[in-house]
Amino acid sequence: MNQKSSATTSKYRFVLVGSGWRAQYYIRVAKALPDVFELCAVYCRTEEKAAQVAVEHGIHTTISIEECVSYRPDFVVVAVTKTSIAEVSLAWLQRGFTVLCETPVAVDLDTLKRIRAYTDNNQAAKLVVAEQYQFYPEYIALRRLLEKGLIGAPDFLTLSVAHDYHAASLIRTFLGVSSDTDFTVTAKTFSFPTTETLTRYEHHTDGRITDKKRTLAVFAFADGKTALYDFDSEQYRSPIRGNFLKIQGCRGEIMNRRITYLDQNNQPKSSELVIESRQLETTNSNPNFHTVTEITRITFENEILYTPEFGLCGLSQDETAIAHLMKQTAEYARGTAGSLYTLREAIQDAYMGILLRQADEAGVTVESSQVLL
Repeated sequence: MNQKSSATTSKYRFVLVGSGWRAQYYIRVAKALPDVFELCAVYCRTEEKAAQVAVEHGIHTTISIEECVSYRPDFVVVAVTKTSIAEVSLAWLQRGFTVLCETPVAVDLDTLKRIRAYTDNNQAAKLVVAEQYQFYPEYIALRRLLEKGLIGAPDFLTLSVAHDYHAASLIRTFLGVSSDTDFTVTAKTFSFPTTETLTRYEHHTDGRITDKKRTLAVFAFADGKTALYDFDSEQYRSPIRGNFLKIQGCRGEIMNRRITYLDQNNQPKSSELVIESRQLETTNSNPNFHTVTEITRITFENEILYTPEFGLCGLSQDETAIAHLMKQTAEYARGTAGSLYTLREAIQDAYMGILLRQADEAGVTVESSQVLL
């Protein structure tokens, strides 16, 4: 399909396939940035669901694929269940559209190989995976510090921020590991009693306790770099489970927002990222979105490392990262930019996640094999 018809318009136009938890992030981005993005339609499988989503969000919905095709959007967002993402994305690619799909690109090795084979054999196919974590404002700022060489080349990382494929992306990004680097992974999962607090949809205050799983793993890369993975799914929302990040290089380390390093005279210095933000109250009844924290600026030793790409618009870190990927995907579709996060990287990160789970289930160290991909 010829997508050049959108190139003369100022807004980036997209169709959204899906209406669940992750799909709603794209709806919020479109509403926050109406001068940047145009949501042509949300495609739903049933009339009942389409009517429900239209009323809940005040947007146009449809059950017609032909109608979605007729809009000739810059890109199609696929935000369906993990087990369906690959098949639905391939279907829209085959219709000639650029696709921005939710993570992971596939949940098993056979599907990863099929996607790789399809895109290798169809060079015009443009598939981007919405791996947003590395584009969080705070992590953009840390990456810029790493690029300055302040702590030297990073070689060891402890990451307790996100789960398997998301963590894989951050590990490779912060350590500077390429997508064709072999690795081994060893993993083990433990179970601990935890008081439930905040879920995707509810805030529990009755003190209920359930067992939650925490996975520890070690990724050892062929280039000598190493990552310690530590994650419990409660970290995504629970106010009593925090995140932790440590990046070490030969001249210093980054520990969360504190950077300790040697100056030009080899004298130790220590400073922190200064993250400025504002909080906004919303009308969203979901406790996760009732209050939004928007980062307005990040500095380090008075140097500005981050300012909002779209100005102040009321988006959280996650939504800001998604908006960045949406813009880059639209420009990739129009031929004015390359892919911000290549499919090769997305496949490698999904592959690392799959091998992490294999190592955990089998209780053995698993070795990667690039022959598989």
